[in-house]
Amino acid sequence: MQDFIKYCLDFILAIILFVLLFPINLIIILILKIFTKGSVFFKHKRIGRNGKEFVLYKFRTMKESRDKILNEYFIKYPEAKLEWKNNHKLRNDPRITQVGYFLRDFSLDEIPQILNIIKGDMSFVGPRPIVREEIEKYGIHFNNYKRCRPGLTGLWQVSGRNDTTYKERIDFDMYYIKNKSFLLDMKILLKTIPVVLSRKGAY
Repeated sequence: MQDFIKYCLDFILAIILFVLLFPINLIIILILKIFTKGSVFFKHKRIGRNGKEFVLYKFRTMKESRDKILNEYFIKYPEAKLEWKNNHKLRNDPRITQVGYFLRDFSLDEIPQILNIIKGDMSFVGPRPIVREEIEKYGIHFNNYKRCRPGLTGLWQVSGRNDTTYKERIDFDMYYIKNKSFLLDMKILLKTIPVVLSRKGAY
């Protein structure tokens, strides 16, 4: 029952935000069209509830031929390949555009995930939406991960984001899943705004 109520609240809030943020979305789309090449939106497969894959939406923050750019970067900077293997993130990612850095700094690139919430793929609060390659890193914890819809924000996002280790990310997800409640969701949502504005751990 709690999960159903949460889904209903997510859906209602997502519809409201979709309408309110529509002008901002149009501005971002216009900027991306003018200053970058390629599609406005980035679509990527993530793992959701019950281990099912879904397509996650973001505003595109990377250059075209991003795979080629990444491979060339690893050849030039071999140590970066280890950072990528450990974190699935790069602090200095050569694929990101100047507009993309701005969007990421303020988490504006994640606004299209409101569509994922409306579709029921995601929740406003939940564990990180991981890719298939990360399942192995979760190990025995993946069974717990599958119990929840991934979140637009979550305990990891308000506890250091990319400044944390990968193990800490998993620990944050597991803590949330085992202790999830409306009160915890409210605390995380209230912490999200100042964290986003501070840009701490955003890259």
